[in-house]
Amino acid sequence: MRASGILLPISSIPSAYGIGTFSKEAYEFVDFLKEAGQSYWQILPLGPTGYGDSPYQSFSTFAGNPYYIDLEELIKEGMLTAKACEECDWGGSEGYVDYEKIYLSRSKMLKEAFENSSVKDSKAFKDFVKENDFWLPDYALYMAVKDSYEGNSWAEWDDDIRLRKADAIARYREELKEEIQFYEFQQYLFASQWAKLKKYANDNGIMIIGDIPIYVAFDSADAWANPELFQFDENCMPTGVAGCPPDAFSATGQLWGNPLYRWEYHKETGYAWWMQRIAYCYKLYDVIRIDHFRGFDEYYNIPFGDDTAEFGKWEKGPGYDLFKVMKEKLGDKPVIAEDLGFLTPSVIKLVKRTGYPGMKILQFAFDSREESDYLPHNYIANSVVYTGTHDNDTTVGWYSAINRKDRSFARRYLNIKGSKDIEWNFIRAAIASVSDTAIIPMQDYLGLGTEARINVPSTLGTNWKWRMVKGQLSDELAGRIFDLCKLYGRAKQ
Repeated sequence: MRASGILLPISSIPSAYGIGTFSKEAYEFVDFLKEAGQSYWQILPLGPTGYGDSPYQSFSTFAGNPYYIDLEELIKEGMLTAKACEECDWGGSEGYVDYEKIYLSRSKMLKEAFENSSVKDSKAFKDFVKENDFWLPDYALYMAVKDSYEGNSWAEWDDDIRLRKADAIARYREELKEEIQFYEFQQYLFASQWAKLKKYANDNGIMIIGDIPIYVAFDSADAWANPELFQFDENCMPTGVAGCPPDAFSATGQLWGNPLYRWEYHKETGYAWWMQRIAYCYKLYDVIRIDHFRGFDEYYNIPFGDDTAEFGKWEKGPGYDLFKVMKEKLGDKPVIAEDLGFLTPSVIKLVKRTGYPGMKILQFAFDSREESDYLPHNYIANSVVYTGTHDNDTTVGWYSAINRKDRSFARRYLNIKGSKDIEWNFIRAAIASVSDTAIIPMQDYLGLGTEARINVPSTLGTNWKWRMVKGQLSDELAGRIFDLCKLYGRAKQ
């Protein structure tokens, strides 16, 4: 069935207090999606972020980001006062997140809410802790210990707790029990608020597409609590880390630094941790986009300690075996395979065998030097088309920066006549394409330039910050989106 949706991170919603949250503005965005005839809202990973603010480097693959908790809801429930929230410094811009200010103010407000709550006597809270006992105790302890070490990675902790000696675990659980409960409280609020927002979306015919990064961060509760899952030595340090080899975009490759999986161990356990992780994702989302799908076929192993990705080597991943087990254990769930980048015959074969739709990115199509798989006339129906993703520039920004030959090719291909509303030519091409699903970033519908880019891969400091401002959504825009999607058989009536 033909359908369409919009990509907008939670952090980009124009909520009060400096960052997008599960606030009334998030519910208004669902209303906008419905009015525009959309079927999907695609978001980025929901995990708690650390250094660099990337949702792809989270402190836990199961936990939620406490930044997304709606403080206005806590004011209504009497845990906070509006005055206390307004007195905090949330940064000076409506259009960009100031993560340092958010970190300091959000933590302070949530601590105050915790102290004012009656959570310790709440049956719902106790039930939540019990239901999530397969990850929450490790995560809450990890964060509390991390705080006691001034935020340092677990690699820098004392050996007894770093290596999870039983007496050290028991001692820290006792010493930090208040802090541990504070982290459990944050997760309870996150889960309660997200469940309500997701239900509202689903009740209004909107499905959530969520993102599952293939790797977890080294500085995470997952790596600390489950060293057996990863390629670690006897001191729980990585022997190799993830990344990409040198290519036309990067002479020294990309050094991501994530720990690599011990796939033979995962296979022995029937991929138990993966099944738990994926099943949990389907509680949070309706469809999951699996990031860096290529890594399940082959992954790039860079020796730990190297400064660049030049001397890594390709090794075999689990291949179809993991997805076979997933289908047996969880049923035939909806998945989008992020199959971008250089694809070998074996990864193309793997995507085909799973039956999952791959991704088509219009911005990758207009290379005047060669015929591209990303040109719409080469698409198949079982695919998801995007003008660009969170890793691309906005369409307006990209179009203004490409070379003259590529721009001339795009103009001929899309029959672009003038220079007004350039982005709508690309949006129309995506919506008109044969792909079953079309997802358009919100910035493209708003006609925004490079200032609204979400992420520049392999850079730090300016990413994940862009936000919509109040007033940018309108009935007129919803109507224009609806009419275009209706014209090409995608609009929900």
